[in-house]
Amino acid sequence: MTLTEIAQRLKGANKKVQLIYAFNGTGKTRLSRAFKQLIAPKGEGDDPADGANGHERSRSKIIYYNAFTEDLFYWDNDLDRDSEPKLKIQPNSFTDWVLLDQGQELNIITTFQGYTNDKLTPRFNVERREKGRGDESKEVVIKAFSEVTFSMERGDETGSGSLKISKGEESNFIWSIFYTLLDQVIGVLNVPEPDDRETNEFDQLEFVFVDDPVSSLDENHLIQLAVDLAQLIKSNESDVKFVITTHNPLFYNVLYNEFNSDDGSYKKNQFGRYRMVQLDDGNFELKDQSSDSPFSYHLYLKAELEKAIECGQVSKYHFNFLRNILEKTSTFLGYKKWGDLLPKAEDGKINPYEARIINISSHSKHAGEEVAELTEDDKRVLKFLVNEFNKTYKFQ
Repeated sequence: MTLTEIAQRLKGANKKVQLIYAFNGTGKTRLSRAFKQLIAPKGEGDDPADGANGHERSRSKIIYYNAFTEDLFYWDNDLDRDSEPKLKIQPNSFTDWVLLDQGQELNIITTFQGYTNDKLTPRFNVERREKGRGDESKEVVIKAFSEVTFSMERGDETGSGSLKISKGEESNFIWSIFYTLLDQVIGVLNVPEPDDRETNEFDQLEFVFVDDPVSSLDENHLIQLAVDLAQLIKSNESDVKFVITTHNPLFYNVLYNEFNSDDGSYKKNQFGRYRMVQLDDGNFELKDQSSDSPFSYHLYLKAELEKAIECGQVSKYHFNFLRNILEKTSTFLGYKKWGDLLPKAEDGKINPYEARIINISSHSKHAGEEVAELTEDDKRVLKFLVNEFNKTYKFQ
């Protein structure tokens, strides 16, 4: 199947929510764009600056969150003028729609503080004029809601001054903008009669596509985000359908469990779950996971790991696979830590492999590093550990 054919299958499914697990680099973001093109084809008048979120005519039918949404935000550290660091927002109609048209500033701040710290406060700028940089002398207009500064409030009318927040906090902030809009959309559409709604801007909405909103989040925030998203979707009483993709097993598992139970008007038979894989010929396969346990993905990881070893195509991210398998198995067997499952040294002391796995697997967050070459010794160690794991814990 092509990504367009998968998008057509998702569009035609009679499901309220569809959840897809796929490895990084498989094509999740490309699928989100193919899906958007299917629901609302790009036409004349669309604004290229809007990136993934599209022109307002597209947005009336589909709203989606993906890597391009995060690309709308970037840091200006202003090192030349030694001024405050700002998170800047590239010109686009999506954030204008949320902040200016829908007036969601306070709700975004509240949502963000719920995910981070109730003292960590974002502030959106008002419109102002300032002199241009370099040799420019003319003034430029800085549009309202085009910059955000962050400070830690102390409760006594004093603050920390402007802070550059962490990558995880930044991801939480960007997600809070999208989530706040989604909360408003569902609240509006849950009013049955269009004439009784506070706005009719969402009346034509058909789909919401959420692609991997969990980059840079720790496990606690990831779980909270998954539960909040699931509960919000389950509260939806309109005909709007949701597609969610992720590479994160924990995020997938939490959503799987949340959507796999009846809750009020939501019924679990409205839930579709899949695993998307890319085939050797460049096509894709969408495998139905309806009959599988949500935790069976670690067996799939083990099969992929063994296939890579057999073919001699081992990369750094395969150490992530091994670590993930060890973590799940140690939890199931009642060990305090996954390193306890590894072979011991000949003198019975702590195994010499745990630090090595951590060192290699912890540097695999970026795609450029995931394809980096391993030494032959690293490959030999990985093969040895997988064989020992299968032999010791009776995996077939």
